[in-house]
Amino acid sequence: MTKHSVISARIDPETLELVDRIVAEQGRSRAWFIAQAVRHAAEQEARFAAFLQEGRDDIAAGRVVDHAEALKMMDDMIAGHEARCTE
Repeated sequence: MTKHSVISARIDPETLELVDRIVAEQGRSRAWFIAQAVRHAAEQEARFAAFLQEGRDDIAAGRVVDHAEALKMMDDMIAGHEARCTE
């Protein structure tokens, strides 16, 4: 069986009212909804941290593009898109 921890948080009345409406419509508990919200937020933050680390690793390995080259790449993409749109 999974062991759970109990936490507490201060939530403004408007947010709590919104949570209560949602859980009432879904037939769920506040605890279930908030646990799901915390899990979703934690997973999203973990994905973002991994994304940032990938960038740091690229920089450390020298896999970078200078600003002028990046601008040229963007200009080329825009020009290609505009050419397709005017055909």
